[in-house]
Amino acid sequence: MKKKEVVIYTDGACSGNPGPGGYAAILRYGDYEKEISGGEEQTTNQRMELQAAIAALEKLKYPCRVKLYSDSAYLVNAFRRGWLQKWRQNGWLNSKKETVQNRDLWEKLLALAEKHEIEWLKVKGHAGDELNIRCDELARRAIPGK
Repeated sequence: MKKKEVVIYTDGACSGNPGPGGYAAILRYGDYEKEISGGEEQTTNQRMELQAAIAALEKLKYPCRVKLYSDSAYLVNAFRRGWLQKWRQNGWLNSKKETVQNRDLWEKLLALAEKHEIEWLKVKGHAGDELNIRCDELARRAIPGK
């Protein structure tokens, strides 16, 4: 059976880093579009970037072909440059032999990513991409206390 093709845009935002943060994602399948968002009282921007991708992938009920767009080099490069595989092989230590930050979210994201065929695409933030701008607005609105 042919896998459904889904386009996902994600973004995270933080008011202070660390501080209260929000995340958002927009999922598109054909003419169908869904916006999701959430927030945490105490977090970091990087955690919100990862949480946005996790929340979006959790919405997919079946294995899909996904184009996931993010303005987070941290998120995109971890997959595209093989950082995650190296971290796992090295017992979740980075190239400096330091513990990888956000391991809990990386492990959750890896488990979700293994269910799908995902193309991780970097989009330049705040550069006129309509869905990236919308995602940023949703993430900022989701910051607790905003």
